[in-house]
Amino acid sequence: MSEAILSPTSSTDALAHPLRARALSIETDGEAMIFMHEDCPVARSEGFRARVRVELVAKGRRLLATLYRATDDLLADDEVGLPHRLMARLSLAEGDELQVRHPHPLSSLSHVRAKLYGHRLDEIRLGHIIADIADGRYSDVDIAAFVSAFAAQPAQGEETAALTRAMLAAGDRLEWNADRVMDKHCVGGLPGNRTTPIVVSIVAAAGLTMPKTSSRAITSPAGTADAMETMAPVTLDLAAMQKVVEREGGCIVWGGSVNLSPADDVLIRIERALDVDSDAQLVASVLSKKLAAGSTHVLLDLPVGPTAKIRSTRDADALAGLLENVARQCGLHVATVQTDGTQPVGRGIGPALEAHDVLAVLANRDDAPQDLKARALALAAGILELSGAPSSDALHRATQLLVEGRAESKFLAICEAQGGFKEPGRALQTREFLAARAGRVATFDNRLLARTAKLAGAPQRATAGIALHVKSGDLVEQGQPLFTIHGESMGELDYAFAFALRNSDMIRLEAQ
Repeated sequence: MSEAILSPTSSTDALAHPLRARALSIETDGEAMIFMHEDCPVARSEGFRARVRVELVAKGRRLLATLYRATDDLLADDEVGLPHRLMARLSLAEGDELQVRHPHPLSSLSHVRAKLYGHRLDEIRLGHIIADIADGRYSDVDIAAFVSAFAAQPAQGEETAALTRAMLAAGDRLEWNADRVMDKHCVGGLPGNRTTPIVVSIVAAAGLTMPKTSSRAITSPAGTADAMETMAPVTLDLAAMQKVVEREGGCIVWGGSVNLSPADDVLIRIERALDVDSDAQLVASVLSKKLAAGSTHVLLDLPVGPTAKIRSTRDADALAGLLENVARQCGLHVATVQTDGTQPVGRGIGPALEAHDVLAVLANRDDAPQDLKARALALAAGILELSGAPSSDALHRATQLLVEGRAESKFLAICEAQGGFKEPGRALQTREFLAARAGRVATFDNRLLARTAKLAGAPQRATAGIALHVKSGDLVEQGQPLFTIHGESMGELDYAFAFALRNSDMIRLEAQ
């Protein structure tokens, strides 16, 4: 987020009582908040209440934060307590002076209220909202209202395109020396669907350009960036990302570190807390980041299943239509493909477990999950076809690059360019979940399996999650392991196991 250059404060009381910065060892998950003693003369003179929004001014920068009040000896009455991350954003050292004052009213909040009452917003009004969000001028409550307003309304093409362009305009934009810059994205909702590292490796090995920026988990046990981070650094700035792509033809980096559509990661943080996704914000999130990354051609994977994010073919058709409509309005070539979302992909659910699956596929190991391999090859072939390759040759070409080891070599080269490859870790604790009776595996509940992996600690604890041992149609005996829970502490492992016992039909068996 950028901090605006300030204009002089008009508060004489704030100037008469300079305040000193005090670093506090607290984690706020990105939310800007500060602490002041209830007897602070500035807090009293300015009439600050708890949870009020205030403007911080220091060293030519300003930003907004939510104020909390301390009643004990945590702070002196002339100190402002700030999390270390906020200290860094203002370039403050311990004891530096700063000012705290009332912010100017945000006119863009009137547009949020209009959206809450059901009105559609144009690009100008959405641009004001997104710019204020990217500048850190909205509280989490304000952002939650904006997110909820979109989630409560059916998505509409023109408004979603306007939101996409507004999110694009708020950040940087990359350009590449290539006629076609390829990309892919999965809309999510399917545990273990970690095809991106494999696809990028195949496509880059084919000589195409594929600068992949990926998200961390929103409501899932792992995002692509979470899994990739167990194997190589993903927090690269724009210059570093460009060097990797220029050297290797592709990359797999966290989008939040490169200021491409920066408001998106703020919105994602609130969506994660609310556990909601809206089609409009999903489309704007995906396409704004693809456009910002300089992509020209994008393949979009839409998994469909009763417990996936997209529940039916009808829903998938509607989302595909919205994606294609908005992409067309924004000058982006996209193709959509509906894939099987009835069961998890691969064996692992959780960052490190999914990374182990990826490495097994890239190494062409006999024990590699064949469903992940087939899915990645199909998507890679789709991208090769989108780039202009004949459809009759695309799958053969993708398979050849994988089988010959060129994709694995390219992946390792990308990892080295991003800062060095490392083997994903293994959990310290595991516990098997056994079949209560014999039967044939009939269905999987993706949401409950993902929930189990999250309760085990994923994605915050990289080695946590679950490893599946069965697929649809498999015959199992009573007492046979259906999956193994992985955790970094016995407490999380026990909690996840208890949840699995209460929801044992997340893998439903039918009589043979």
